[in-house]
Amino acid sequence: MTKGKISVQTENIFPIIKKFLYSDQEIFLRELIANAVDATSKLKTMAGRDEVKGEIGDTTIEIILDKPAKTITIRDKGIGMNESEVEKYLNQVAFSSAEDFIKKYKDEASIIGHFGLGFYSAFMVADKVEVVTKSYKKSSAVRWICDGDPEYQIEKAETKPRGTDVILHVSDDATEFLEEGRIETLLNKYCKFLPIEIKFGTKTETSFEGEGEDQKEIKTEVDNIVNNPNPAWKKSPRSLKDEDYKSFYNELYPYSKPPLFWIHLNIDFPFNLTGILYFPKLNNNFEVSKNKIHLYSNQVFVTDEVKEIVPEFLTMLHGVIDSPDIPLNVSRSYLQSDSNVKKITGYITKKVAEKLAKLFKKDRQDFESKWSDLGIFVKYGMISEEKFYDKAEKFVLLETVDGEFSTIEEYKEKIKATQTDKHGKIIMIYTNNPTEHDSFIQSAKNRNYQILKFDTVIDNHFMQQLEQKLGDVTFVRVDSDIVDNLVQTDEVKESVLSEKAQEKIKELFTAEVGTSGGSVETKAMSPEDLPVVITRPEFMRRMMEMQKMQGMDTGAFPETYNVVVNTNHDLIANKLVGMKKTEKKTAFVKHLYNLALLNQGMLKGADLTKFINSSIDFLK
Repeated sequence: MTKGKISVQTENIFPIIKKFLYSDQEIFLRELIANAVDATSKLKTMAGRDEVKGEIGDTTIEIILDKPAKTITIRDKGIGMNESEVEKYLNQVAFSSAEDFIKKYKDEASIIGHFGLGFYSAFMVADKVEVVTKSYKKSSAVRWICDGDPEYQIEKAETKPRGTDVILHVSDDATEFLEEGRIETLLNKYCKFLPIEIKFGTKTETSFEGEGEDQKEIKTEVDNIVNNPNPAWKKSPRSLKDEDYKSFYNELYPYSKPPLFWIHLNIDFPFNLTGILYFPKLNNNFEVSKNKIHLYSNQVFVTDEVKEIVPEFLTMLHGVIDSPDIPLNVSRSYLQSDSNVKKITGYITKKVAEKLAKLFKKDRQDFESKWSDLGIFVKYGMISEEKFYDKAEKFVLLETVDGEFSTIEEYKEKIKATQTDKHGKIIMIYTNNPTEHDSFIQSAKNRNYQILKFDTVIDNHFMQQLEQKLGDVTFVRVDSDIVDNLVQTDEVKESVLSEKAQEKIKELFTAEVGTSGGSVETKAMSPEDLPVVITRPEFMRRMMEMQKMQGMDTGAFPETYNVVVNTNHDLIANKLVGMKKTEKKTAFVKHLYNLALLNQGMLKGADLTKFINSSIDFLK
């Protein structure tokens, strides 16, 4: 038996390892199984070159739980090690890399992955680690033991098959990892698609023999293989059918709705990247889905927090990205400046844009039918990524309240004759709620105006983006002004009332509106338009909505609205003007004002109750 001391400057690095990575304590299993996969993959590679004598046989990796003995064993049948290799790899290389890792990143607030820590992550959950290993080359089996300090011992071990057993004697503060359910969860999370089969105990499979009354149930104990070693993203796209992609999506996200479509990523130059990205059914829902993109490195799960790897708008997609070229053992700030990561980001954005453009050209009708799911994704991408905007401008769709779709250029051409204002701007009229704005929409339609539907949470930002990019377009909500002012022209309508009569009308309504935030004005409108209309100025309302979306306090922006009285309507020009009694005029003005509030959904609570009761009394 050989004893020794690992030569490091840090006298006891093990407590530092435990403390530094405590929040990610569970990654020990990923690290140790990844090592076992590497050892097995190396053996297969060498066997393929005839560097290993005879058949290599079964290469399944086993995870063995012994709760009474408080041990977890990770067993592989890979290349194994002889005594000199144990000395080299466990006592020098592995430990020095762990120490370097701690020194380099001890001040980082957040770490993605911890590759490089490798073997010594075992001490995050164990106070004693044994390694029993036998090389594929002719040599004796070796046992290495360390109790969580720089002291270690190496001795000859009983004869064992080729490969390595890493035996963790679990510490008292990590006994949760002795629970079968906990290990199953970790294996499903980190090892679901590792390229070597992984066995965790056995499971019972039921089959039936015979038919009818003679049918017998047969139960068989079989190996519980927890992973799929050959996932869809590692296969050639040509070998996969639609059902294969849908089946893999269900494997990733059980019980989720089927995806709309997908993109198979496959590139090996100038960087290595494979994966499948799925477009989920969003239904105009901007909230983050529980189904996230999973990031893998050589089929080892790393994280589902991928904002530094893909543009933020692409995090709305689901699926898998696998790349060994992403430096997973460094901080997020480093990732943001890494050239490989930037190239990968650009590549994924390009592929997504190309896929959407292809679908648009191939079957526009089908593309339009999916717009309720695609729209919010495309708009978000155009807002947040310049390169995506340049490509998406050609296939982003604008939808009218009548369910008609147009590209930006198509829509501009369609409305420019009737909706170009006196300054040469094309006015795009929209609503965020067709039901509530129905009376405004009907008035606009009577002028032969088209009305767009913008009802997602990011549409304010999207409209502002288009206004800045296009230059010749302005968006106005259908209730932002009276219909005659939505598209400003030099045409002036004459009022049937004198200026003096108009002033008296304004005074009556001002007294009723009071200090509620409304500003009263009289306008000469069409007799067919409503007698009183409440409008909400576009700029202030849009500012408030954008601030509200960003979680900012909108108290500094009290709600403002205009109460516009149509002096050409019969109820104003004749009935109201012709009334003699002040009480009757006041009641009439109050009723008209309440109708306007009701039309905008602004009459609520006690005021709404009073209005309903007074309307019932009027009908008696």
